[in-house]
Amino acid sequence: MELKVVFWSGSGNTESMADMVAKGIKEAGQEAKVISIEDITPEVLAADAVFAMGCPAMGDEVLEETIVEPFVTDIEKLVNGKKIALFGSYGWGDGEWMRNWAERMEKAGAIVIGGEGVICADAPDDEAEEKLTELGKKMAEA
Repeated sequence: MELKVVFWSGSGNTESMADMVAKGIKEAGQEAKVISIEDITPEVLAADAVFAMGCPAMGDEVLEETIVEPFVTDIEKLVNGKKIALFGSYGWGDGEWMRNWAERMEKAGAIVIGGEGVICADAPDDEAEEKLTELGKKMAEA
């Protein structure tokens, strides 16, 4: 089974994080496919029982508003019973956007793997890579 890791990245940090999640999936013996959110539809993604989504914090700690927010609004209707891993980077704040995102997905009936998303300040460091790789392994076992 190929697990999808879907992301939107403005600076490349969240894309790097997506690759780290995929690394964990592969280390756990599963196949992974990293996909830009612009290259998949919510319906195609929601056909999978387990998947990951990544987006950095934007503006006042919100999801990116022109591409990601509409995608999340659409997929929200399709995630009941799905297992979802969330991740993203930020440059300021305390992770409010990720807590809000995880809460939205849970209210829509999804199970957020690990109970919350994995976040890191700016570019992912060694500690973030370890958490993201572990998140990928948890996806593979879900």
